[in-house]
Amino acid sequence: MNDLTTEVKKLEIETLDNLKLSKAKNTIRAYKSDFNDFALFCTKHNLKSLPSDPKIVSIYLTHLSKKSKFSTLKRRLASINMMHRYKGHYLDTKHPIIVENLIGIKRQIGVHQKAKKPLLFNDIKAIIKQIDQSLGNSRKKQRDKALILVGFAGGFRRSELVSITKEDVEFVKEGVKIFVKKSKSDQSGEGMTKAIPSFKYNDYCPVESLRIWMYEHRNDLVFPISDKNVALIIKKYTQKAGLDHNKYSGHSLRSGFATSTAESGASERNIMTMTGHKSVDMVRRYIKEADLFKNNALNKITDQ
Repeated sequence: MNDLTTEVKKLEIETLDNLKLSKAKNTIRAYKSDFNDFALFCTKHNLKSLPSDPKIVSIYLTHLSKKSKFSTLKRRLASINMMHRYKGHYLDTKHPIIVENLIGIKRQIGVHQKAKKPLLFNDIKAIIKQIDQSLGNSRKKQRDKALILVGFAGGFRRSELVSITKEDVEFVKEGVKIFVKKSKSDQSGEGMTKAIPSFKYNDYCPVESLRIWMYEHRNDLVFPISDKNVALIIKKYTQKAGLDHNKYSGHSLRSGFATSTAESGASERNIMTMTGHKSVDMVRRYIKEADLFKNNALNKITDQ
């Protein structure tokens, strides 16, 4: 009997490990961070966080709604649910007390978010001009130039950019191929290859810029910085280019790629092939943004 209990315990631990492996490390970290906030709330009010029940979770969501976006509430609920699953507990997140409370909160606070702005190609050109003209460490300038151009042209996430190694990069006649080992949307860990063609003008060519940087830089990691530093670099150069740096983030390169390519007529499928989006919803949001002026009813008047 003891042997059977030990074997079941081993299988339980292995099952939990498999559940954790099904998610990217950053996702697991986010789940834990979100759940810790819930646990602190429960401790403060003498409530049980694990296993918890729908009523307690619903009260927490109401508390959270006073200072958070609706998207944050949905993410916290998903995190609380996932941590229950990891520990072998069931939480009914479809219980009416949760579902109906969220509907009420949604009507009260709305769901519209003022997202960070995308960096369009003209913005990228203005930034590169600032990098080329600025004084300072020439090595850092070349790194930042390559980082921004490659990040934009490949529709990369910050975490993907800072994880690129030299062996992931292959220069070919048409441009460069970069293998992304693992990403947020690639939970199975299969990886994907992004192909970036050479640009006509070297000043803004991600392939040429990356080639120069990798020739000068000898480390295994192509961009040996943190993903937070990517955001700081974006803010630094958007400000130098005369843009409102508070309206941009590290994600602005990725959203800028999707919006710019949608504006130029790229299909949903081609955009998703590069960005790695699994759902068309986000890509359609970029296309909708690009179409605001492209298909504007006033264009017929302004053309006269």
